Amino acid sequence: MNSIYKIVFFASILLVILAIIATAVYGLEFGVDFKGGSILEISFVNPPAGGRPSIAELTDLIKNIKGVNNISLTPVGDKDMTIRLNEIDENNHQEILKAISSKFGKIIENRFDSIGPTIGNELKGKSIAAVIVLLIVISTYIALVFRKMAKILSPWVMSVATLIALLHDLIIPIGIFAALGHFYGVEISAVFVAAILTILGYSVSDTVVVFDRVRENVLRYGSTEGFDKLVHRSIMQTLTRSLNTSFTTLLSLVAIYFFGGETIKYFVLALIIGIFLGAYSSIFIASPILVWFSRKKSR
Repeated sequence: MNSIYKIVFFASILLVILAIIATAVYGLEFGVDFKGGSILEISFVNPPAGGRPSIAELTDLIKNIKGVNNISLTPVGDKDMTIRLNEIDENNHQEILKAISSKFGKIIENRFDSIGPTIGNELKGKSIAAVIVLLIVISTYIALVFRKMAKILSPWVMSVATLIALLHDLIIPIGIFAALGHFYGVEISAVFVAAILTILGYSVSDTVVVFDRVRENVLRYGSTEGFDKLVHRSIMQTLTRSLNTSFTTLLSLVAIYFFGGETIKYFVLALIIGIFLGAYSSIFIASPILVWFSRKKSR
């Protein structure tokens, strides 16, 4: 295949290695959904003259309430504040609201969630199971759909190529969010799992389109030209469709990222990263692996 495939393929391997290192060194900053605790989001209707209270002022106020600890505050926009702390009951919840409103004026409660550590661990286990089950279902689906390719190449080889591309699309966003969590405090919530599942579905769709065109060209041209040339021909025939679909999707996501609000900002960021990766992994990851396996078989 052309040298561009090799260059991008090995560059992607480097990105995957860096993502694995970042995840191993920094770890993921799990949110309340996974590790348990409480999260409170409030808006200051009439903040003091100096603007919204500082993190230090609010922390000093909240930590004086009995039974409240592990306080972490994150400013959102101009008037909002996200408060993360240990799991609290309704009495502590109301005490916090009363204390803040008494000192800093009227506030609006936008969200309050309290999750125990047992529920958080259960959600973490179910999230991992969901990703694994999806990968197994996708690999089986690919093998069944392309079973007629058995004379040229095992359909399970196509499954392996697809899975490697999907793992590429999965590992790199996780590594990026590990770095974001370490440097900027970005937390992983249940919404991130939804983004990962969406990315996997989008990525496999692109891969199936390319592989399906490979199958059509194999049936049409047979062995009149090398398999690597057939794969390249298939990629070029589907390239415009893949670019147009990915570009229009990314345009919408970028608009949502900048104008959609803080609550879905990192969900959309995960989608932007994953869909971009999925658009090129079917071309520069799955397809070269397919060619490599075909050469190995021919030997």
